[in-house]
Amino acid sequence: MDITTLSGILEQAKDLRILCVGDVVLDRFVYGSTHRVSREAPVPVLDEDAVELMLGGAGNVIRNLRALGAEATLVSVVGDDAEGRDVVERLRQEGAGEAVVVDADRPTPVKTRFVSNGHQMLCVDRNPKSGLSEATTKSVLAKIERELDAADIVILSDYGRGGVSPAISNELMRLARAAGKRVCVDPRGRDFSRYNGAFLIKPNALELFEEGGIDPVDDESTARGLAQVYQRLDDVDHLIVTRGSKGMSLYGQNGVTHVRARPRQVYDVSGAGDTAISMLSIALAAGADLRTAMEAAVHASGEVVTKVGTATVSPEDLFSIAGAGRPKSGGQSLAQLVETVARWRAHGLKVGLTNGCFDILHAGHVSYLEKARAHCDRLIVGLNSDASVRALKGEGRPVNDSDARGSVLSALAAVDQIVVFDEDTPANLIEALRPDVYLKGADYSVEDLLPLGGSIVQSYGGEIRLIPLVAGKSTTGILQKLSDPAD
Repeated sequence: MDITTLSGILEQAKDLRILCVGDVVLDRFVYGSTHRVSREAPVPVLDEDAVELMLGGAGNVIRNLRALGAEATLVSVVGDDAEGRDVVERLRQEGAGEAVVVDADRPTPVKTRFVSNGHQMLCVDRNPKSGLSEATTKSVLAKIERELDAADIVILSDYGRGGVSPAISNELMRLARAAGKRVCVDPRGRDFSRYNGAFLIKPNALELFEEGGIDPVDDESTARGLAQVYQRLDDVDHLIVTRGSKGMSLYGQNGVTHVRARPRQVYDVSGAGDTAISMLSIALAAGADLRTAMEAAVHASGEVVTKVGTATVSPEDLFSIAGAGRPKSGGQSLAQLVETVARWRAHGLKVGLTNGCFDILHAGHVSYLEKARAHCDRLIVGLNSDASVRALKGEGRPVNDSDARGSVLSALAAVDQIVVFDEDTPANLIEALRPDVYLKGADYSVEDLLPLGGSIVQSYGGEIRLIPLVAGKSTTGILQKLSDPAD
């Protein structure tokens, strides 16, 4: 996406206030490892290492809106229980917890995921067993009416937990239309007619299939599916389907429009729909046309799937990707990368770090990085800055600047993230990232590496691995041949 347009949208986001109505869920992640089978039943036993709690459902929409710079308020329902109090406190920390209704007769929805060695074993949902009472419905609608005037746009985030009843949905549409506010809906379940009156409805491909009966496997079937569902709706301006790696498709009075996504290495699709509806709504509220808003949403949701867990994206994430062209090419600051590494490690992934100049990438580099990646689940490349290369290699180096070197490295499947550093040694990177394994070429010895940061690795119990090099392959050799073709 054009970085100037994106910059304008995100700059205006700081002045926007967005009202979100929907089901808030407390997401609970239990991380551990499995090494044995239970004696009581033929099931694996998870040895718990860590538990992480975060806002889910419409709460994750709030997290995304706030991460992108907008002010946001959530109208939702929680139970009078520990989980509900946790949710309210987390929303208050996001500046969005003052419009939550507490219903003592309903438990707070909780989703618990059990994750072993980076793979989800089991997901357990705790949901309310009944709909909203008349009193709770009135309280929710009163909150909506109170918050609506200050909102620049409204998001209805229906997660099917009973917090978005037809009575609430219908009255929200009426109030919003009367106030001249657009409502963007992230739907759940069948019968989209309960969202009649919305500005747009944004199902994913599975939800569109369940609603219309046509599997959107390509552009033609997607267009037919959109048309079939759209014709059943009343007073809905637009229908948009998110199609994962294929981008988004829009159906409206002017027909079908497709917005393509760039290929990315996908780590986790959790919450991508929340990111999409958040960015889409922000862009529309900032004055973007619908196609531009879709491009921004595809851009943002494409970035969030490169992260592990229910993540969000920041303006810095999106600017760096728009500028560099790929998320790995220097796309994260060291502080952001520390957070990414923490998420990887929480999911049981082994993190590796190597470093170098990687000037004039050649077959020896490719072989080295592939062998290094075989020793870890995620490989980070610390890339010497231009000044650092010059200090190490002398004047005239690097031949390629750090942007060019990072861009080429980012095309390699073996490389998961790249971070540029200025120092002569990677010691500061190692201290910040604390990789499980530090990898260097076998032209070094372990003793050689200790003063360069290897002692830090040993201090916390990390590994040092020496990777065999391809004989006769080096940047220096290539440059010598170029300077003296006769050789």
